[in-house]
Amino acid sequence: MSRRIRKISIVSMIARMRTSRWMALFAIGAMLGASVMLVRLSLNEIRYVHADRHRTDNSAAEGGIQTESRAGITEEAEGLQPSAGEANPQQAAKPSTGNGSQTETSNAFDHLVVRIYMTKEKRIERVPLETYVRGVVAGEMPIGFELEALKAQAIAARTYMVRRIVQGNVSGVPVKGADVTDTIEHQVYITLSELATKWPKDEQKKNMSKLSEAVAQTRGKIITYKGEPIEAAFFSTSNGYTENSEDYWKQEIPYLRSVQSPWDKEISPRYKETVELSLNRFYSKLGVAKKGSAKSSIRVVERTEGNRISKIIIGGTTFTGREVREKLGLASSQFTWSVKGNSIAITTYGYGHGVGMSQWGANGMAQSGASAEEILAHYYSSVQVEEASKLSDQPVSRS
Repeated sequence: MSRRIRKISIVSMIARMRTSRWMALFAIGAMLGASVMLVRLSLNEIRYVHADRHRTDNSAAEGGIQTESRAGITEEAEGLQPSAGEANPQQAAKPSTGNGSQTETSNAFDHLVVRIYMTKEKRIERVPLETYVRGVVAGEMPIGFELEALKAQAIAARTYMVRRIVQGNVSGVPVKGADVTDTIEHQVYITLSELATKWPKDEQKKNMSKLSEAVAQTRGKIITYKGEPIEAAFFSTSNGYTENSEDYWKQEIPYLRSVQSPWDKEISPRYKETVELSLNRFYSKLGVAKKGSAKSSIRVVERTEGNRISKIIIGGTTFTGREVREKLGLASSQFTWSVKGNSIAITTYGYGHGVGMSQWGANGMAQSGASAEEILAHYYSSVQVEEASKLSDQPVSRS
């Protein structure tokens, strides 16, 4: 018996299979089954790898879009500021034509991650650049504005962030490891979850589509002056003119020049505002003693090219228009006043510092048929709108 068993070897089995049609078909079926199983295992492995990469790329942006509105949402910080939907904010940019270094630069900016310090939650949010831009447009400009105005805002917001990162500028950030805050200190930034409470439920889909379209249609575009990203300052409402930079910040910047902005007066709800103070509080806030008649103790000495107050004497003390605006919490440094009894009524024209792009002016231009590029060319002198990939400087590497 043992000898017979030993003779039934693998070789003899194969020999029999060769002579048996049934056994041959069985062998073929077994091999096919094994092949199908291997293919399925391979496909599952590929899917797992892709899914793992997707989770890794989006782990910081699980909450969706994240976050100065000078268009009536919030006031601006007093300093140099900026100032079909987007299917996938992680999507790689199309390869540029030209040398390899330009393609590498394009990829570097396209995959750039912005680190935002969320001030209320006291944490750092990391999101792709285009997702950041979307959150800033949501925070800085009313969604009811024209699409071209929203696009102009998107380009300005992107320019502000690209400039900071290229320069390695982290000024105004209270913690290490972040690039900006989500406040008017830099740019107001709103997360997707916050937008859910910002807009009525029946308007969320339409508004989100419009917001994403403004970002997608301007993807990668920034404003440059002589090949460098500009200080894309912006504010809510002009008094009919924008300001020269040196008239507010003491720093002359060639592309931040005073230009006309006549649209604001007709359409902005923030164009004109009157506040009333007691004379005692008025002088106290300015830190001066009342001297004689209030009517004779207040006198404008000089005005800016943008028709705002440059120098004013109050109670024998000389102030800049900006100083009075800040000390009294006024909407603008163009103002008039009237004194009645023991109170003073101050009427301001415009809202914000007045430097760069007027947001309500941009909306007025868009309503008149201007494109985003035309809006930006009007408010920023001698600039170009171009791809960030053309910048010679690479983003500063950081974790």
